[in-house]
Amino acid sequence: MKNTPFTNKHIALGAKMAAFAGYNMPISYTGINDEHLAVRTNAGVFDVSHMGEFMLKGEHALDLIQRVTSNDASKLTAGKAQYSCLPNEEGGIVDDLLVYCIEENKVYMLVVNASNIEKDWNWISKFNTKGVDMQNISDRTCLLAIQGPNATSMLQSLTSTDLVNLKYYTFAKGEFAGVSNVIISATGYTGAGGIEIYFEDKDDNADKIWDAIFAVGGPKGLKPIGLGARDTLRLEMGFCLYGNDIDDSTSPLEAGLGWITKFTKEFTARSIFEAQKAAGLKQKLVGFEMVDKGIPRHDYEIKDANGQVIGRVTSGTQSPSMQKAVGLGYVQTPFAALDSEIFVAVRDKLLKAKVVKVPFLS
Repeated sequence: MKNTPFTNKHIALGAKMAAFAGYNMPISYTGINDEHLAVRTNAGVFDVSHMGEFMLKGEHALDLIQRVTSNDASKLTAGKAQYSCLPNEEGGIVDDLLVYCIEENKVYMLVVNASNIEKDWNWISKFNTKGVDMQNISDRTCLLAIQGPNATSMLQSLTSTDLVNLKYYTFAKGEFAGVSNVIISATGYTGAGGIEIYFEDKDDNADKIWDAIFAVGGPKGLKPIGLGARDTLRLEMGFCLYGNDIDDSTSPLEAGLGWITKFTKEFTARSIFEAQKAAGLKQKLVGFEMVDKGIPRHDYEIKDANGQVIGRVTSGTQSPSMQKAVGLGYVQTPFAALDSEIFVAVRDKLLKAKVVKVPFLS
């Protein structure tokens, strides 16, 4: 099992550790609900150094990205980022990812899911027919996400970059806590605001930045947060998690990701998605809240009033913010309309739920 540069910090803080994507990661410190609410109301720090980062450089870098991703990366200018996905040749999703434009048409950073680093690298390499300089910098890159409504104001004293006015899906490169060449971005996956910082794992950078963050934030209630709360936070926003809500067999159109599927360019599986769109989708990913008492869990069957299977739950939890059980799941399209009545099969019971708009938190 791999460690991140912060593993010893987590253990010293009493984190409950577990294996995740081959890494020894903190799942929780004081409890998922407590950590979740800390991020929603104040600020928290996530170690997400297990994520993968690839650098793509050269005159054909953009061309390669355009061919393997569903979104239109030609719209990106330096300092902008984009959510996208890597479609496979059957119309499923290899992975979802972020595309950062470092230098327009020349230098890009792709941020991929930890469990898919090797898979994504091999997939993109397969299409690298024009000699793009590809570097996998995952093992030498630290990534901390400091999320919450007070995160940017807490950390402003550590950098000259204007954190408070950093717009969503933009980034800047600068100095942070005395460490140079840090990418500071606003691409968080919690819906609570904040920043992410990418920096090289060399010298004592990791200790320096972690300690500086808690020196300024600790007195203001900043907390370390585990992956458990990261999951409940993203679910309240209706954000997809790879391996749960999207995978190699799900279409981005079915997953509600038509907004990152642009037919203005050629890319893998474009013709499949165009045909799906023209024919109409057979299933859709929907958000739902439980009417009857019970918590929906991954892979529970979703049924209609007659007990016929119409889909399955992909993610579910008891929302700490709303104090109600919510979930995401694929259902046959006739049941995907808002306020549709559906039933989640929990053991031998059918528990009533209704389709609602996402994000669950407005």
